[in-house]
Amino acid sequence: MDIVFRMVLFSFVAVPILGMYLFQDSLLYHPDTFSLPELLRRVKSSTVKVWPEANENYRGFLSISHPADARGTIVVFHGNAGSAVDRQYYVNALVPLGYRVLLAEYPKYGARTGSLGERNLVSDAAATLKAVRQAFSGPLYVWGESLGCAVATGVAADKSLDVNGVVLITPWNNLPDLAQALYWFLPAKWMVRDRYDNVANLKDFKKPVALLMAGEDEIIPNKHTLAFYEAVQSPKRLWVFQAAYHNTWPMSPTEKWWGEVVDFSSTGSRDTP
Repeated sequence: MDIVFRMVLFSFVAVPILGMYLFQDSLLYHPDTFSLPELLRRVKSSTVKVWPEANENYRGFLSISHPADARGTIVVFHGNAGSAVDRQYYVNALVPLGYRVLLAEYPKYGARTGSLGERNLVSDAAATLKAVRQAFSGPLYVWGESLGCAVATGVAADKSLDVNGVVLITPWNNLPDLAQALYWFLPAKWMVRDRYDNVANLKDFKKPVALLMAGEDEIIPNKHTLAFYEAVQSPKRLWVFQAAYHNTWPMSPTEKWWGEVVDFSSTGSRDTP
C-alpha cells in the first residue's frame, strides 16, 4: 500500500509539472489567427492599413490619418491574446496627439506565420523597428501592453535601434517570478523557458520610461510592477489607475493620461500637464 500511495502522490505532483512544462506556450500565448483575406476584411474602412504590404509579409497595421509632419512614430506591442488589429484604441488616442502609430503583429498571430517564444518575438520586433527606421524619420517610441512590455524592453535593449522612449502598460518584472506567483503550488519559476526579464532589458537604457499600473490588477500583482519600477535607473514616471483591473485600464482617447505620457516619454520631464 505504501508503494501504491507513493505512486499516486507522485502522479498528483508530476503530472501538473510535466503538463505546465510541455504546454507553457499555450498557457502564455493566446493568438487570434485568421487568413489574409479575412485580415483585409477586418481593416477595411478602419483607422489602419496593413503595413508595409498587404500580403503575407506584413508586420502590422499603420495609422492612416496621422499628420505628414508627425512628432514621431509609436510602435505598439500588444498583450498575449487576440491580435494587433484589435488594438486600434491606441491609434484613436495617439494620432490626434500628432504621432504616427504602428500596431506591430507577432509571428503566428493574425495572418502571420512563424514561431512563438521570446527569442522569436523579440528578434521579429527588432526587424519591425528596423523597417520603421528605414521608412520614417523622426523619433521612435515603443509601447508595450502586458506581454508586449517585455517585447518592447527587449528591443529597447538593442542600442542599434535607437529607441527614444518606452511606455509600458501593466508590466511585470520578470516572467519566472510572475509564474511563481500565479502557480505558487508548483516550482514554476524553474520551469518557464521564456524569461522576459524587463529589469535586465532596461538596465543600460538611458531614455525615458513610463510605467502604467492597474491598481486592482488580478493578473500581474502590483508588487511585481513596482519592483520593476524601482529597478529602472533611467528617467521614469509611474501612473496608477487605482480602480482598474488588468484589462480595464482607461482606454478612451479623451483620457488626460495619454497626453501626459507622450509628453514625458519624449522629454523625460516630470512637468507634464
